[in-house]
Amino acid sequence: MASSAAELLWQAYRQADGAARLALIEHYLPLVKRVCGRISLNLPQYVDPGDLESAGVLGLMDAINNYCPERGVKFETYAVTRIKGAIIDSLRQIDFVPRTVRQKAKRLQETIQALQSKLGRSPAEGELATELGISVGELQKWLLDVQAITVLSLNAPLDSEEEGGDLTSLLVADSSSDPVNLLLEEERVGELADAIGHLSQREQLLLSLYYNEGLTLKEIGQVLGISESRVSQIHTAIVLKLRAKLT
Repeated sequence: MASSAAELLWQAYRQADGAARLALIEHYLPLVKRVCGRISLNLPQYVDPGDLESAGVLGLMDAINNYCPERGVKFETYAVTRIKGAIIDSLRQIDFVPRTVRQKAKRLQETIQALQSKLGRSPAEGELATELGISVGELQKWLLDVQAITVLSLNAPLDSEEEGGDLTSLLVADSSSDPVNLLLEEERVGELADAIGHLSQREQLLLSLYYNEGLTLKEIGQVLGISESRVSQIHTAIVLKLRAKLT
């Protein structure tokens, strides 16, 4: 559907045309499938893709209901954030991650945070493994074990004892009328950008390929000349590093 046709649907929808709303949902369904496909890459096989898509559709409907073009944000950008948020909320309700895995992820993050403070930079795999008292091979197995947690937002709590907010809320928070909240959000975005700037060039490239270019883990592996599982390990490590930096 051409953008002009989509705009006509939006105009009809704003005039309380119920059929136009359904047409908009159908038009933007590929966004739901795209987000579900990317999130499901890191999930256990027993998580039903249909459940993810159902949650994503609810997020899409919410995005259509609350979209304000006056903010100058493309609908697709806004919708993807809402869709992802709805899917993540549904995953949190399922609580599919075992307690032992959450404890392992928390230990990884705390160790990374301690090494970052000690070294003044993000630790290499060998340094992290040594601090944990395990081999690099075992560390890579740990990263694969906790990869499902990285589906959740960078600031999402690892367990009930840890506090944290959803960083993606920065993209959709209705705080434009509150200068104090706006300044706080800008500061948090700046902190994230600074943390990414301290990653290695390969890690920054991986983030760009995954989040900006939309490549799959397999495609990123082909670009970097490494296996898909290795890409997953590095991605998990990056998220844990960023979480540790932002905590």
